[in-house]
Parts: sequence; structure tokens; C-alpha cells
Amino acid sequence: MKYFNYAFLIGLIILSACSTRHKEPADTDEWVAMDTFHMLMAEAFHPFKDSANLEPAKAGAEELAKGAAAFASAELPEKVNNDDVRKQLEDLRNSARAFADEVNQNAPDSVLSKDLEALHEKFHHITEAWHKEEGEHQH
Repeated sequence: MKYFNYAFLIGLIILSACSTRHKEPADTDEWVAMDTFHMLMAEAFHPFKDSANLEPAKAGAEELAKGAAAFASAELPEKVNNDDVRKQLEDLRNSARAFADEVNQNAPDSVLSKDLEALHEKFHHITEAWHKEEGEHQH
């Protein structure tokens, strides 16, 4: 009986995870592209921030560049659908590509550190546009 309960619970979790919710685009409080890129940025930046470890950022540089390109190309939610955010996203895309290129060219860690910090700051300017009415974004 105990295993049946676990199996039932796991089944419910899987069913819940696979189900879709329908939201009208204008009513959404989500920006999936931002959340997706945030995960990539966190994996690259936090080991550096927490312990000066650049290796995860180097290893994920190409994925970060591709993620920034996808983020910049994604449809913008209404509350951030403006020229300023589009420009910031394009700048993020270009900076992430430049970072990946620097990694591929074996740039010195001092250069990569500076550019990773700048890339993270650019991302946070975008998140601030999204969260501006909610106060400062924490992570």
C-alpha cells in the first residue's frame, strides 16, 4: 500500500507538470524567455560571484550566447514591449556573443571576469524594467 501511495503521488506530480494552463497574453505575469535566460546566467555568473570560479561561465559561454539570442528574439510581454528594452536585449545578445568569442579565443581571465560582470549587469537592467513596479529584483 505504501508503494501505491508513492506511485499515485508521483503520477499526480507528473500529470500536473505535463498539463498546460491557458493564459491570455495580455494577462500574463510571466516572461518565460527572461526566466530561461536567467537560469543560464545564474549557472555562469554565481560560481564566479561566489568563489571567483570562471570555469562554469567558460564552459557555458556558447549556450549563454545562444540563450541571449533566443531571449532577444522572443516576443516581448506588453509591459516591456518598448524600444528601450528591445535595445537592451540586442546589447545583451551582442555582449553574450562577444563573451563566447573571447572564451573561444582564450582571452585572459581578467578580461573574461570584467565582461561577465558587465553581461550580468546588462541582464539585470532588463530584469529591472520587468520588475520596476515590484521593487528591486533579488536573487
